[in-house]
Parts: sequence; C-alpha cells; structure tokens
Amino acid sequence: MAAAVLFVGSGLTLGLAQAQQTGIGRTETLRHDLGNSGREVVQVRVDFAPGASFPKHTHPGEEIAYVLEGAMEYQLGDQPPVTLKVGDALFIPAGTAHSAKNVGDVKASELATYLLDKGKPVLTLSK
Repeated sequence: MAAAVLFVGSGLTLGLAQAQQTGIGRTETLRHDLGNSGREVVQVRVDFAPGASFPKHTHPGEEIAYVLEGAMEYQLGDQPPVTLKVGDALFIPAGTAHSAKNVGDVKASELATYLLDKGKPVLTLSK
C-alpha cells in the first residue's frame, strides 16, 4: 500500500504502480517549477537489479537519462537498442516510446530528468 501511495504521489499513473517490474526502484529526488512557463522539471533515480527491465513507455515531455552505475540498454521506437555505461547520457524526445534494461550482472542506476507540463503524469505505459 505504501508503495502505491509513493508512486501515485510522485505523479505516476496507477496503472504504472500496478505494472511496476520486480527489481526496479524509483526515488524522486527533485520536482521544481520552471519559472512562469507552466512546466516543471522532475528528477528520479531509477535502480535496476541485474537483468531487470522496464517495458515500453512514453513521457509527455522530454527525458534525459544519465547512467550513474552499471550498463543500461535503451530502445527508442523502432531504432536498434543502444547500450550506455557509467557517465553516458541519452536524450529521449517527448512522446517517444522506449524501454530500458540492465544488461549487466550488477545493479545499474540512472538519473532520469523530465521536462514536463505541470500536472501531467511522469510516464504512461505503452500498449
């Protein structure tokens, strides 16, 4: 129950909370207005156990994924997957369906930064 409250409270959809994959932890580190633009920035640390993956999803705004530890594979739309290691970053345009997977045998972590319209959910699972 506490996990569901945490996910909903951080702007994630209830569907996401129910579909949360085993081995993935999300910790919101920052949420701040971007001036008078009606937009906000949200930063989330996402920890992936070895082999854990997050299914295809989209964001209503842009995302910058920065790998903090381990090795992560990202697939954007129909493009071939790309593998990022510690210190690598990836820009994901608004509305682009993508997935993420820890391809190493140790924990992997990313810092996800989202630029969103205020009040929008951080992400929505793709069908």
